Amino acid sequence: MIFLEVYEAINKRRAFRSLKPFNVTKKLIKDLAESARLSASCFNNQPWRYIFVYDRKILEKMHKALSDGNKWAQKASMIIVVLGRSEDDCIIRDRIYYRFDIGMATAQMILRATELGLVAHPIAGYSPKKTREILNIPEDIDVITLVIVGKHSDKINPDMSDKQIASENIRPERIPIESFVYHNKWRNNVW
Repeated sequence: MIFLEVYEAINKRRAFRSLKPFNVTKKLIKDLAESARLSASCFNNQPWRYIFVYDRKILEKMHKALSDGNKWAQKASMIIVVLGRSEDDCIIRDRIYYRFDIGMATAQMILRATELGLVAHPIAGYSPKKTREILNIPEDIDVITLVIVGKHSDKINPDMSDKQIASENIRPERIPIESFVYHNKWRNNVW
């Protein structure tokens, strides 16, 4: 088993799109779920729900929920469907916490997948409606995102766009810290 320091996992995490298959086990699912389970949440409400899709026939159905720009995701060995409801977490005046708490739990799961040598790539290009229909998800549950899981492949996926191929080879540029960190008040970014 591979163990990384947290900072190392953060630096190693990448949204690769060139994937090769791997064997999904119930032990792996339990491991990833445990990483989410230990996450912080408002009043410890733990509002996250996940569907781990790894059955080949169901994965093929899920391909119909992917946008054309995410055709590369058809090479995934697993898709994790991230779900939740606002009423399962804190709503304090105008502050609705469930998506934040679910995001933190999902980030922990993504870092654990990275630590285990996997790619866990969250996507926005999918149809929540089709996902809901394929997996029998009730209407009162929000389909928040899909996390595409596979092993990284050095062989470029031919279903990727030129822009996707470019970001496969070089980490996309990150905005400078000074553009999003302020000191003591809004827009005070003097270092």
